[in-house]
Amino acid sequence: MMQDLVTDKWEDFLKKYYWDEIIELSNSYPERRSLFVQFSEMDIYDPTIADMLLDDPDVTIESATRALREMDIPTGVTLDEANLRIIKLPRKIKIRDIRSEDIGKLMGIEGLVTKATEVRPRIVEAAFECPFCHHIFSVLQSGRQFKEPVECEQESGGCGRKAQRFIIRVDKSKFVNAQKIRLQESPEELRGGELPQVLDVNLEADISGEVSPGDRVIVTGILRSYQRTTQFGKTPFFDIFLDGNSLELKEEEFEEIEITEEDEREIMALRDQPDVYEKLIRSIAPSIYGYEEIKEAMILQLFAGVPKELPDETRVRGDIHVLLVGDPGVAKSQLLISLVKLAPRGLYTGGKSSTSAGLTAAAVRDEFGEGRWTLEAGALVLADKGIAAVDEIDKMKKEDRDALHEAMEQQTVSIAKAGIMARLNSRCALLAAANPKYGRFDKYTAIAEQINMPPTLLSRFDLIFTMMDRPNEEVDTKTAEHIIGTHYAGELLARLENIGKMEEAEKEHFREAMQTMEPAVSGELLRKYVAWSKRKVFPVMAEEAKNKFLEFYIGLRRQGYEDEDAPVPVTARQLEALIRLGEARARARLSDKITAEDAERVINVVTYCLKRVFVDPETGKLDADWVTVGTTKTKRDRARSIREIIKELEKEYGEEVPTEEVLDLAEEEGMEREKAEEMIEVMKKDGILYSPGSGVIKFVR
Repeated sequence: MMQDLVTDKWEDFLKKYYWDEIIELSNSYPERRSLFVQFSEMDIYDPTIADMLLDDPDVTIESATRALREMDIPTGVTLDEANLRIIKLPRKIKIRDIRSEDIGKLMGIEGLVTKATEVRPRIVEAAFECPFCHHIFSVLQSGRQFKEPVECEQESGGCGRKAQRFIIRVDKSKFVNAQKIRLQESPEELRGGELPQVLDVNLEADISGEVSPGDRVIVTGILRSYQRTTQFGKTPFFDIFLDGNSLELKEEEFEEIEITEEDEREIMALRDQPDVYEKLIRSIAPSIYGYEEIKEAMILQLFAGVPKELPDETRVRGDIHVLLVGDPGVAKSQLLISLVKLAPRGLYTGGKSSTSAGLTAAAVRDEFGEGRWTLEAGALVLADKGIAAVDEIDKMKKEDRDALHEAMEQQTVSIAKAGIMARLNSRCALLAAANPKYGRFDKYTAIAEQINMPPTLLSRFDLIFTMMDRPNEEVDTKTAEHIIGTHYAGELLARLENIGKMEEAEKEHFREAMQTMEPAVSGELLRKYVAWSKRKVFPVMAEEAKNKFLEFYIGLRRQGYEDEDAPVPVTARQLEALIRLGEARARARLSDKITAEDAERVINVVTYCLKRVFVDPETGKLDADWVTVGTTKTKRDRARSIREIIKELEKEYGEEVPTEEVLDLAEEEGMEREKAEEMIEVMKKDGILYSPGSGVIKFVR
C-alpha cells in the first residue's frame, strides 16, 4: 500500500517536472533508455520522498522506475525497459569516510577511474528447460551467485519433478550489459602521506562502457556489502561495493577546485603586482637553494601552453615536458615532489612503477575482472589534465618506453590486446628526473647513452636541464648557509610547536630564517591562481612576440646555412616549445596577449638549455643531433671517414684490415689518433665492426 502511494507520488512529480524530458526519451527510445532526475527537484517537491530516496533507495527507486515505465505517453511508446537515474546528490562522500551505517544507503562518490573491465552481458532472468516435460520457466538472478532450480516449476505449468541438471535456455533468458570499474580517491584531495583508498563500482545497462581509466567521475549508487570468505570458510568481515545508479563525467578543467569571490579578489590582487612572475618562481621549493632557471621552467609547466584543435582535426599539445638529468644528491626528487604539491592536479611516481600498467596503461586479466580483461591506467593516464612527476624515468619498463612516444606527443595511450581496442587520454605535462647510468653526468657523452632513453623520446621534451655537482667555493658556501638556515628554522619551529617557548634572542633569528623557507605565494593561493588561469586565460601572440620567435629561430638555423656540411643547430620542435613557453608565461601573468617581453624571457630559458645540452662538446657549435639522434655531426663524419679508410684498405688486405693501418691513415687525414681509436670502439659496440683476431678489424656483413 505504502509503495503504491510512493509510485503515485513519483508519477505526479515526473509529470510536473520532467514531462518534456519523458517525451524526448520516448522519441529516442530504445536507443536512449535513461531519465536523469536531479535530487534537489524531488527535495523541493516532496522532502519526505527525497529522504526515503537516501535512506531506502531500493524501494524508492523501484517505485520511481515503475511510475516511469507505466506512464501513459502520447507518442504511444511503452518505456518498459527504461531506467530512472538520480544525479547531483547534495553531498558527496569520500571513500575513506564510508562506514557500516552507510550500507544500503544512496550516496554520491567522486573519484578517479583506475581500472575498468570489458562490458559483458550479465544474466538477470535465467530461463531453464525441464529435461522431463520440456517446460520452460524463469529464475530471477540477483546477488553474486548464479541461482539454479532444483525442481520443475509447477506454478507455471511444469511437472514439479526434481532433476540434477536443468537446461539453461540462453535464447529465452534476459541479459543486461555490465561493467565493473574501480574508483580511487583523487591524489590532490589527499593530505601528505595518505594512501588513496579505492571502491569497486558495478555499472549496468546504458551507463556501462561510458568511462575509461583516467576519467574523473561522480557515481551515484547504493552501497552494498558481501561476506569475505577464506579457504577455511566465511569470516565475520564484509567487503563493500557500489551498485551504480548514475554516472557523471567531470569535464571542466580543475572542476574540483572551488574559487570563491574572495579568492578571485586575491587572484586579481596578485596579478596586479609588478613582480608577480618572480614571486611565482620564488614559490617553487624555497627550501632548495638556486636552480632559478629550473624553477622558472617548472612554473611555466604549471600554467602550460594552449592546446589547439586545428581544422584538419590535428591536435597540438599545450603541455610542457621537462627533463632533469643530473648527479645524485642535487635535489631532483625534491623539485619533483614540490611541483606535485603545488599543482592543482598532480601525481608522483617512480619510473619502475609497481603496477602492471606502469607509466602508461595495460590490459590485464586479474582477480578484479573475475576472468574478464581489465584496462588499468598508469601514471600518465591518471594525471590527465594535470602534471605527472616521474622520478628515475631511466629505469622504466621497455613497454613504457615504447608507449611513451605516443603518450608525450599525441597525449593518448593506445591499447590493442585480447580483442580490446582502446585509446586513453594522457593530456598531462611530464616532469621527469633521471640519473646517469655511470654515476655522474658526463657532458662529453650523449644524454641518450647516459640515461638509457632513446633519442626519439628525448627529443619530445621541450626543456632538458643538466644538474651537475661541481665543487665551487662561492656556490658551496651559499648552498651550505641556506641548508643550515633552513634546518635552524625547522628546529625552532619544532620547538615552538611542541613546547610553545622561544627565547627572545631566537625570535629574531626565527623570523629571518622563516623568510628563506616561506614561499612568496602560499600553496593554496597558487593552486587557485593556476586553476583560474587555465580555465579563463587563452593568450594570443602579439606581432612583436611573433617577430622575436622568428628572429631567434632563424638566427640559430642560420648557423647551418653557411656550409652544407654544417650540423643542424635546432629543429622545428624547439620553435614549437618556444611558443608553448610563451603562452605559459602570458598565462602566468593572466594576460590574453603574448608580449615581446614574454618572448624574450622564454628565449632566455630555452637558450640556457641549448647551451648545456645541444652543444657539440668538440666543436662548441649547436647540434640538435646530439639529443635527437644521440650523436653529433662531428662524430658521424668521423665514423664515415673510418668506414672509407677500411674500404680502401680492404683492396690491399682483404676483409680483415690491420687496426694500426686504419689509425695511421686516419691521422694522415687530420684525425686525432685517440679520437679514431674511440670511434672504432663505438663502431664495434654498435655492431658495425668486430675483431676476428688480434690487431685486425672487419665489417659485420
